Amino acid sequence: MEENKQKSWFSRNWGWVLGGGCLSIIVIVALAIGGLIYKVTDAVKESEPYTHAYAKTIENEKVIEFLGTPIETNGMGNTSYKYADGSTTAELTIPIKGPKDEGNIIVDAEKINDEWTYNSLYVKIDGETETINLLETEIEE
Repeated sequence: MEENKQKSWFSRNWGWVLGGGCLSIIVIVALAIGGLIYKVTDAVKESEPYTHAYAKTIENEKVIEFLGTPIETNGMGNTSYKYADGSTTAELTIPIKGPKDEGNIIVDAEKINDEWTYNSLYVKIDGETETINLLETEIEE
């Protein structure tokens, strides 16, 4: 008499197990990368140069005249923080938009002894040749 051996569950479903395992690894890696990007973006948006530049921008009359209100950030932009010899330098390009137009906030700052000094802080409106210097308003105050 011939004995009919039934294949094991794994033998019948090895393709599903392999595919499910690979898919799980891909999902975990994608979630880890997404979480890292979120944390870095959040850290930059909460930094002193970013918050200072954005606050100066949304209260500047010339910027409001060009962009309208409300003025919002428009993506991440370019960010560079460098630490060397006890000082930190920050170079930021923050995209902004309003109902009328779009532009960028350009920040060049340096932190020495826990205090930020701004070398340049201005807004460049898309399509305009003139820039709006946000440091001039600090000098007037």
